[in-house]
Amino acid sequence: MLTRRSLLTAGLLLTLAGPGLAQTPERFIVVSSTTSTQDSGLFGHLLPLFKAKTGIEVRVVSQGTGQALDTGRRGDADVVFVHARAQEEKFVGEGFGVERKPVMYNDFVLIGPKSDPAGIRGSKDIATALKAIQEKQAAFVSRGDRSGTHSAELGLWKLAGIEIEKTKGTWYREIGQGMGAALNTAGAMSAYVLADRGTWLSFRNRGDLEITVEGDRRLFNQYGVMLVNPAKHPHVKQADGQAFVDWLVSTEGQKAISEYKIGGEQLFFPNAAQPGA
Repeated sequence: MLTRRSLLTAGLLLTLAGPGLAQTPERFIVVSSTTSTQDSGLFGHLLPLFKAKTGIEVRVVSQGTGQALDTGRRGDADVVFVHARAQEEKFVGEGFGVERKPVMYNDFVLIGPKSDPAGIRGSKDIATALKAIQEKQAAFVSRGDRSGTHSAELGLWKLAGIEIEKTKGTWYREIGQGMGAALNTAGAMSAYVLADRGTWLSFRNRGDLEITVEGDRRLFNQYGVMLVNPAKHPHVKQADGQAFVDWLVSTEGQKAISEYKIGGEQLFFPNAAQPGA
């Protein structure tokens, strides 16, 4: 039978043993992720739901995709959540990731000033739009940070038949920063910039900027998630990291992604069950 004295004695023993025994250890994982999942507000919506279900806190390191993958390579994250499939598959192929799983998609949009110096507003052909920007040397801001968006931008210049490294001039400004900074710079310069739609919809400092090109299927933007390989880095929190990966692709996680909206507009579209995504 428990008495007041026995409870006090037990409490004293726990106190003397130190706070490590008196308190439940905090459960958390580190997720290295692209800036768009953070800047769009998606993580602010998802992570409390995941913690409420599992008790696991997710601490996000928000970086461009290239940097996020490097963080995973160093073992400084338990999970990597990014949007550059070729780089993701390379990461897994090198043994740094256990398995790439598709999670969701949105699309890229070409943002530009309302004055539209390249005359491309309303176009649904991104290659033609980029050719017009290059020909007229209209100001263009590049993230220049090895992110998924930067990789997509470079691929689109190539698609347009433009070797941007050889032809860029003062009109083409690389800033080496994230999406929010790129949009702010574009606003200050009255420049064009490629952005993911999620970040654009959540971006408040739009000023004179607007969407100039959208709807081209080549602007598709897929996201994938991977557990960092504990065989490479034994300190990786395998069980809790895998729990987060599994939740994202579960029916519950996919529903939570689809329910995140700004101004009634859905930002991301779940497709974990889509073959080959």
